[in-house]
Parts: sequence; C-alpha cells; structure tokens
Amino acid sequence: MSADPVVTNPELYTVVFENDRVRVLRYRDRPGDATSPHGHPDSVMVTLSSFSRRLTAGGRQVELALEAGQARWVGAQEHAGQNVGDTESHAIFVELKEAPSGVRDGTPLGPDR
Repeated sequence: MSADPVVTNPELYTVVFENDRVRVLRYRDRPGDATSPHGHPDSVMVTLSSFSRRLTAGGRQVELALEAGQARWVGAQEHAGQNVGDTESHAIFVELKEAPSGVRDGTPLGPDR
C-alpha cells in the first residue's frame, strides 16, 4: 500500500477513531484542493456533504459527483484526488483491518470505547 493519507495530507485527513479492527478518518477539503498520491485499504465511505471529485491513478482518471448521506464501498486502492466542484468535500472513511479469527469471549454488548 502506498503512503498513508493522514501523513501525506494531514490538513485534509484526520483520525477520529482507531482500534485493532478499523480506523475511522474524517476527510474535509475546499474547491480546488488536491491530495498527494496515497492509499486506502478496503473501506466504507459515508458522504456528509454533496461534492464532485476527480480521482487519478495509474494513468486513469474518473470524475465523481456524490450526494450527501450516501454510504459506499471503496475497494483497496491507491490514488490522488482533487475537489473539482464548487462545494466543500466532507466524508468519513471506515478503513477495515484484518478480521479476528472467531468470536471473542467476553466481548461487551453494544458500543465500546
């Protein structure tokens, strides 16, 4: 996997939660902002605002328009991105880590810290 987005663009990505199973990132930018090349493991992205982005990787380029309130699967990938719209981008990424083998005894019910 390429560079960690929290390291390449700390002004745009922040860690809001992390444990041995997931890492949750908040992403926020303004129109015209761009990211350095970086990587993500398999993730779920939740859009908190509507925005337009251009993603670039390996000589390919795609433009996306996303609406607020969507939850999308994002397979592991490396890319650079740019806000090509006229609104701020605001999203949460839930990055998945290696799954444990089996159910853990003593796991509390409900949310844990």
